[in-house]
Amino acid sequence: MKAAFYEGKKSFRIGACHPQSPGRGEVRIHVSYCGICGTDLHIFNGAMDQRIKFPQVIGHEMSGFIAEIGEGVEDFAVGDAVVVRPLDACGQCPACQAGHNHICQNLNFMGIDSPGAFQSYWTVPAHTLHRLPKDFDMKIGAMIEPLAVACHDVRLGEIKSGETAVVLGGGPIGMLVGLVAQSRGAKVILSEPQDFRVKLSKELGFDSISPEEQDLVAYVEGKTKGAGADAVFEVSGSKTAAEVMTNLVRTRGRIILVAIHPKPTPVDLFRFFWRELRLFGVRVYEGQDYEDAISLAASGKLPLDRLITAVEPIDRLPEVFQSFETNPKAMKVLIQCSESST
Repeated sequence: MKAAFYEGKKSFRIGACHPQSPGRGEVRIHVSYCGICGTDLHIFNGAMDQRIKFPQVIGHEMSGFIAEIGEGVEDFAVGDAVVVRPLDACGQCPACQAGHNHICQNLNFMGIDSPGAFQSYWTVPAHTLHRLPKDFDMKIGAMIEPLAVACHDVRLGEIKSGETAVVLGGGPIGMLVGLVAQSRGAKVILSEPQDFRVKLSKELGFDSISPEEQDLVAYVEGKTKGAGADAVFEVSGSKTAAEVMTNLVRTRGRIILVAIHPKPTPVDLFRFFWRELRLFGVRVYEGQDYEDAISLAASGKLPLDRLITAVEPIDRLPEVFQSFETNPKAMKVLIQCSESST
């Protein structure tokens, strides 16, 4: 049994996994696969070291089977296929008291603030589990967490059938937001400068363009007869996208801010006033978003397998993280955390 320990900027060590017996209200999971996400890459580059206790196992986009159940757990059984919603809230802060546990003011984001899933066994609170359907593809199971992000974004963005939604950024989350919006009946225009991602997004059924080759505002206006999009999802985190997003939306349209902008970014507030726009901040997910994601994935209507670039053994995790800086075609890479992962 193995684990990948983050030891500081751009450094992982593969070592022995020491399974932790579950306490009351906990379960031990035999981890099948765990995906690498943008947050993991930020950690790898040293940007979140203030939240890490070295050496630490990270990772949270996972699937696995319950291997052991602690006292007091009644809703799950050994052998159940599950995913983890990696949010452990305090239950006491004003956000939790208001019913917003997913953005708890003292949130323990498992895989960042506490040990995560890049290991053969992971012990977690049972309240974070969601059961997968019988015979579910565990590789697709590792896509449920980012898909739940997209479900949350589209739900809070109030997307309706027949609307036009613009997605700024064609990374994994941008692609998933587009797919979920499509599943709700929206027409999706995706803006992405990278040629490979433009090509892939077109194959997924999006109306996709590169803003470096075409005027995005003129393109959207042309597609909407001058009205503008009903909704714009800012998923890129770029200053340029933040500057242009207000020019893409119709009167009383919605802007959904998905990406993290760690520094203040210029935004055209006059446009907000002039067109009576609305801005939604969206962060992580809630329980219903996980259930929606599982249902969508189980339906087979979304080509989630097209977003999986590669599956690598945990022994190769350090090299895989290094390769992201030189592989522009990488979308979602899964790490196989156990020899038996089906």
